[in-house]
Amino acid sequence: MGRAAVFDVDGTLVDTNHLHVVTWWEAFRQAGHRVPMHAVHRAVGLGSDDLVAHLLGEDRDKDLDAELSAAHKALYGQYFDRLPALEDAGRLLRRLDREGWTVVLATSAGGAELGALRRAISADDAITATASADDVEEGKPAPEPVEHALELAGVPAERAVFVGDTVWDMRAGTRAGVRCAAVLCGGIPRADLEEAGADAVYDGPAELLASLAQSPFALIDP
Repeated sequence: MGRAAVFDVDGTLVDTNHLHVVTWWEAFRQAGHRVPMHAVHRAVGLGSDDLVAHLLGEDRDKDLDAELSAAHKALYGQYFDRLPALEDAGRLLRRLDREGWTVVLATSAGGAELGALRRAISADDAITATASADDVEEGKPAPEPVEHALELAGVPAERAVFVGDTVWDMRAGTRAGVRCAAVLCGGIPRADLEEAGADAVYDGPAELLASLAQSPFALIDP
């Protein structure tokens, strides 16, 4: 029976969370909304529609949601040629692939954005599949993105580990019934990640790579 290593991307493998904060903040500003950056940061990890709803509430003009998302996409797209991978992100994926794990990305990114993120990680040879929020009815914190990743890997929940950097990731993984490892490089406090369901917390991909033998990955037999 196989094993699946499911990874969030933004803030987990690529150092993009604060770019998302700034570009969402600017998109809201251009549309006349005053949204504090700390609030935007806490919402990063949600899909675009859910992020807008979370920050502006249900009484907003929902007809403008698409314009907000488009503005963020255009602003963020200016960074596509220089997105920085987090230290050892690619090495971590390759190590897991060599050890027989099926590596699947679970991300709300798609199209050109996903292509830019994968170029930054530079480990396509180790990635088997990508589960996008576009492939499911509900994005994180609903379990569907993680469940879809497991379907792509052909692996049951008890044979998988999900790695992410936000409370939305941890809630999604917990609801999907997988072991969850969190990283602090997305900027979310350790206590929040643990409360949301993280079984273990690491500074980033480099520490997780160095600690694989004592990590949740070690709890699943080959």
